[in-house]
Formats: sequence, structure tokens, C-alpha cells
Amino acid sequence: MEINTGNTAWLLLSSALVLLMTPGLALFYGGLNRSKGVLNMMMMSFSCIGLISVLWVVYGFTLAFGTNDSAGLNNVIGSFSQYFGTGTSGISEEWLFLGAGTGIPTYAFMVFQMMFAIITVALISGAVSDRMKFGGWVIFALAWFTLVYVPVAHWVWGGGWIGGKLHALDFAGGTAVHINAGAAALGLILVLGKRAGWPRESFKPHNVPFVALGAGLLWFGWFGFNAGSELTVDGTTVFAFINTQVATAAALLGWVVVEWIRDGKPTLVGASSGAVAGLVAITPACGFVAPLPAVVIGLIAGAVCALAVGLKYKLGYDDSLDVVGVHFVGGWIGSLSLGFFATSQVNAAINGDPGLGASEGLFYGGGLAQLGRQFVGSAAVTVYSLVIAALIAFVIKAAKGLRVSDEAEITGIDVAEHAESAYDTSPSTGSAGAFAMAGITPSGSSADGKPSVSEKVAG
Repeated sequence: MEINTGNTAWLLLSSALVLLMTPGLALFYGGLNRSKGVLNMMMMSFSCIGLISVLWVVYGFTLAFGTNDSAGLNNVIGSFSQYFGTGTSGISEEWLFLGAGTGIPTYAFMVFQMMFAIITVALISGAVSDRMKFGGWVIFALAWFTLVYVPVAHWVWGGGWIGGKLHALDFAGGTAVHINAGAAALGLILVLGKRAGWPRESFKPHNVPFVALGAGLLWFGWFGFNAGSELTVDGTTVFAFINTQVATAAALLGWVVVEWIRDGKPTLVGASSGAVAGLVAITPACGFVAPLPAVVIGLIAGAVCALAVGLKYKLGYDDSLDVVGVHFVGGWIGSLSLGFFATSQVNAAINGDPGLGASEGLFYGGGLAQLGRQFVGSAAVTVYSLVIAALIAFVIKAAKGLRVSDEAEITGIDVAEHAESAYDTSPSTGSAGAFAMAGITPSGSSADGKPSVSEKVAG
């Protein structure tokens, strides 16, 4: 079998686009954060690139996408030995090619899915800004990736019970990524507790241009996230691409309209957050729905998520950067939307036979069967991820490794945890102020009253 260079090139390019999303997320979260915690917030994303990449090669990929022949176990977890990360180009066709018709090396698929694992873990970090120890975050990320993300990825995409038996649909990660990460964020913050002063004090974004830049990079990279998930380049790929664009655009409008009506002014933070909400909602549906339903999904997601971010004030949980309100709620909207809009006209994998696969949505004559499947799959991931995340957090908390001290939280987590700060706010030395910083001699003046200038500056 020969490698299909077109399919392989598209998947490698998509992998690079998805990797770009994690630095984009770091900027998005960093801008939303306060200035004294921006580096810690960004470091949580960058640390995932390092940690999860290695864990994915060692055991993550094979457990998520390997085939386990043991009785019933393939519904739950993959094989530890099948893709252990030691393969070379000459081992076997099973290792070399992903499926009989794609001509894609399995290594290419492995690196594509690696990028998904990285950003899923990084998404959780936005809920815990300004108060979680960095060492505790690394331990949590390692444990949650191992105990939750890997098995859930197998359940949804690797032949496990959600995708293979239940036939719930998830094109690019509404359940496996966004609901999964959002539920984990909720479980973690319930154990971690609220920020000092929340909600009395103002926790405004410190750098709105960062927020917009991060959202733009996420939007750009998301085309690889969604359209790349078809693996090949065909009609479904085109639908996934255009649906990603129009749903995101509609969600941006939906969020801004709600904000404009409610608060009297539209904001750039709201537009950026609306775009992310649309990206989240269309992720599970992009390869199964037509463009006009994608617009509807985006509008609903933008409006509902704009309202959902306020739930934390009513229910009393401190979700710092609205991971629950955007990713969890948006993921649920996208997953359930398949029960209404999924159609075989976009994706032939929807065959309508309950015994063989997924059904079309309610509005395409499929009844409520697919909506029920979507609900069960999403609910199972919600409960599992939330409970395990909370248990991991309890263990770390018991070991005194979860939360920084009150002093570190008040003075700034960047300095306390990383010995650095994003901005130098210290005053210049000497009485001359800006003149001294420019090399102008701070002591004395010339006869005409002008400050003395050093030889170095004067040339």
C-alpha cells in the first residue's frame, strides 16, 4: 500500500493548526486574567504541550486507539501494547496505515490526536486561575489525562461503547473534549474553592487585545481541529470547514446581541467569547449538519453561553474564566443539536439503522432516537469526568499541594510560583526618572538649566 500524500499532508497540516490553538488559548486565558497571574495562567497551557505530548507517545495513544481483544474490554479501554511508541517505518502495515482506504500513516493520526489531548487538558486551567499551585496543576493534569481523557477518547472515537455501541456522534470533540474538560473544571473548582475576594472584588481582564488575539488564533486553528477530523479531503471536509466558519460568526453575533440588550454596550471581550462559544458548539456537529443549521447552532450557543456565564454568581462556584459557561454548556448544545440536525446528506456514516449506526436528526425524519443517544453519551462523560476530577483534587488537597497561600494569592501568583512577572511596574531608580532610563545623567544640570547628558547617549 502506498501513502496517500494528499491525505497525509492535510492531516499533518491540521495537526500543526491544532497545536497553534494551545498558545492561542494561553493568550485568550492570559488576557482575561489579572496582570499579576497572567504568566501562571499561560504556563498552565504551555506545560500541557510538554507533559501531554510525552504521555501520549508512551501510553496515551495506544490506550485510546488500540484494539483490546479481551472479552468486553475494548468497550472500555484500548491496548497497552499495540501502539507503544516503539514502532518504526517497517514494522507492519497495521502500524503504517490508518485504515484500508486512507493511505495515512498511523503516526500521522497519532500526532493529530496528540494535539487534541493537549488542548483538552489545557482548557481546564481557565477555571482555576490565581489560586492553584503550579505543581498541583501538573499532578492534576497527569492524573486526569490518564484516568479520564484517555478512556473517554476510547469510548467516543476508539471503538468504545459511546461511539461503537451507543452510536452517539461526536465529529471533532464536543463530548470528548469540551464537555469532558468543562465537567472536570467544575469538579476541580468545587474542591479548590473561590478566589480571595470573589465575588465582591472586580476581576477584570487585564489585556483585552490579548483576548482578541487568542480568540483569533483559536478560530484559525479550529479549521484543522474540525475539518481535519474527517482525515481525508472530501465533501464532508468541506461541510466541516464552512460550518466552523458560519457557526462561529453566528455565535459572535448572538453573544454581542445579548450583551448589547442586557448591558447597553457591546464589548470586544464578549465578541471574542462568543466566537469561542460558537467554535465549541459546532465541534461535535460540523461534519454531520448543513450550513444553515450550523448558523442556528451558533446563534443559540452564543446567546445561551452569554447567559450561562452568569450562573456562577447564582450557584456560588468560582469558575474564573468561564470554562463551565462556555465549554461545558457549549459542548452540550453542540452534542444535543445532532439529535435535531444530523443528516446523511452531509455524512454517509449516518445510515438510520439503529442496529448499525446513528440515525438522522428529528428535523430530518429520524425521530428522537439520536437525541437520546447524544444525551446518554454526554451525561456519562459529564458524571465520570466531574467525579474523577473532584477525587483527584481531593487527594492533591490532602497532600497540601492544591492551593497557594493567602499571601501568594494576594501579592501575585506569578512571583510566588514562577519568580517572574509579566510587567515591570517598579519605578525607575534615581530622581531623574525617565531621563535616567534614557541614559541622561541624573546628577546636576548644565549652566543653561538643561539636564546633563552622558557621553554614551550624546555620542
